[in-house]
Amino acid sequence: MDPFEGWFGSLQGTPLLRAAVLLSMALVAAALVRLLFAKVFLTLTRRTATEVDDRIALALRGPIAFTIILSAVWAVIAEATLSTTLDYVLRGVLVSTIAVVWAVAALRVGSAILDEISLRVDRLPWVQPKTMPLFEMLLKVAVVGGLLYFVCVAWRIPLTSWLASAGIVGIAVGFAAKDTLANLFSGVFIIADAPYKVGDFIVLDNDLRGIVSDIGIRSTRLLTRDDIEVTVPNAVIGASRIVNETGGPHDKMRVRVKVAAAYGSDIDRVEQVLLASADGVEHVSPEPAPRVRFREFGDSGLAFELLTWIDEPVYRGRVLHELNRRVYKGFAAACIEIPYSKVDVYLKEQE
Repeated sequence: MDPFEGWFGSLQGTPLLRAAVLLSMALVAAALVRLLFAKVFLTLTRRTATEVDDRIALALRGPIAFTIILSAVWAVIAEATLSTTLDYVLRGVLVSTIAVVWAVAALRVGSAILDEISLRVDRLPWVQPKTMPLFEMLLKVAVVGGLLYFVCVAWRIPLTSWLASAGIVGIAVGFAAKDTLANLFSGVFIIADAPYKVGDFIVLDNDLRGIVSDIGIRSTRLLTRDDIEVTVPNAVIGASRIVNETGGPHDKMRVRVKVAAAYGSDIDRVEQVLLASADGVEHVSPEPAPRVRFREFGDSGLAFELLTWIDEPVYRGRVLHELNRRVYKGFAAACIEIPYSKVDVYLKEQE
């Protein structure tokens, strides 16, 4: 027989002394655990490149030591001769306290892990600083749900009726907040999939066009060319066709100027005039160089198209304005007729 077990067994007749020994041993063990964390674990974690292990070690040091002490208290309660009511109350308080302590530790550990994941967007784009509130909310819901479960078990509360009620309430809340939840999840998908980013010039399928000024969990804000900020729910954007004019290998955008020349015009002269119209226009990029395309034989004229690249999509309106001005003046100077619809009316004289 172990000498310690024999000595501890000899205290069977003195419950107070036995309880004092158990509590003293628990306090010593808790102190050793805290010392072990302080001298060994925290020293090792400080040598790593990340801070997540330091935060996890600090979050677990207190709960482990506290659990050792409460375990000794549980053992003392188990050996004591108490009334049924007092035993029920003490055990319930003890288990509830342990559950609360570990729930707080779980929140701290979860927050540390989420913060670390949010810094590694290249590996897991789902968790970013903008989506952190959503994942923190999910973490809190999971931890609080687990805490309530253990508290109910500690106080021997039947969970069947509560779960049924929670299911009914959850269905009602889901129907009431379906639009909000759709916007939240669409926001997470938009941030993770990244079809656009802040500063991009996008066009939605409802012809809404503007610069992305903010991407939130619930909505996205666009600044239109009229300097009006439009807030679009993420669920609407998630179901829309998005044209990102800034996307691609560069921020440049091609601008098309369609014009027709009358039949009989010198097409070589038309191309020269169109190319000359693009020379020196502000925000027109020299590379790729402007070009002219002869598209088709129209009903009343020859269809041409002047293609130029601009530095950024935001300049499309002013560049189109200047190109149209120059094309019109160039055609007039070169005596190139721009055909337009004509209607001939014949009057027939009655006898």
